[in-house]
Amino acid sequence: MTVTPKVAMALAAGLGQRMRPLTNEIPKPLIEVAGRTMLDRVLDHFGNAGVERIVVNTHWKAGKIHNHLGTRPGIAFSNEESLLETGGGVKHALPLLGDDPFYVANSDIIWLDGTTPALQRLAQAFDPDRMDALLLMQRTATAKGYEGKGDFFLDPLGVPRRRGEKEVAPLLFAGVQILHPRLFDGAPEGRFSLNVLYDRALEAGRLFGIVHDGDWFHVGTPDALFEIDALLRAREG
Repeated sequence: MTVTPKVAMALAAGLGQRMRPLTNEIPKPLIEVAGRTMLDRVLDHFGNAGVERIVVNTHWKAGKIHNHLGTRPGIAFSNEESLLETGGGVKHALPLLGDDPFYVANSDIIWLDGTTPALQRLAQAFDPDRMDALLLMQRTATAKGYEGKGDFFLDPLGVPRRRGEKEVAPLLFAGVQILHPRLFDGAPEGRFSLNVLYDRALEAGRLFGIVHDGDWFHVGTPDALFEIDALLRAREG
């Protein structure tokens, strides 16, 4: 059974500390890359996928995000008085997200679709009977702006395995996913990472992944911003 989410969440509450001094005055999601804010790029992907309601969590410079999105239809805000991290932030927003599977995407990454849009590929691969979370993964070898050791190995059935302490993994979590609300059953209160829930789902055999077939960029520092801005301007004209 194919599930096509009509609700999505953009994670936009972080402090963007590695992007200072740019983020001293504006939240990181509102930084422009090749003429478009990173947040608008994510919301455009959601809109193209047929999403009807988008929840945006906010904390740092929240008013600027509210003002920026003031004219966009279908936006709801989940404001965090104190930062809740990824897991706590999504859990806090659950009343706005509803009872069906939903997209979640980081707003400090940029992805370009391959032949089939990434969100459509996630929807086609998501099986709500078997999965609590389906993660989009990116090959570390082709990730722009990423210098880590990767996150996961993936078997032919899409079952991930986390990288061991001394291992280098070929795939990283690309910051885009479909989550089922039941993933949060019994979740911790307050501030916690989604990784806590991924590990629990992995142990239960309910975490899966697919590999992105387009370009992917992590805009983590001012130097990376300069490099990726030039790449995208050349790519997008």
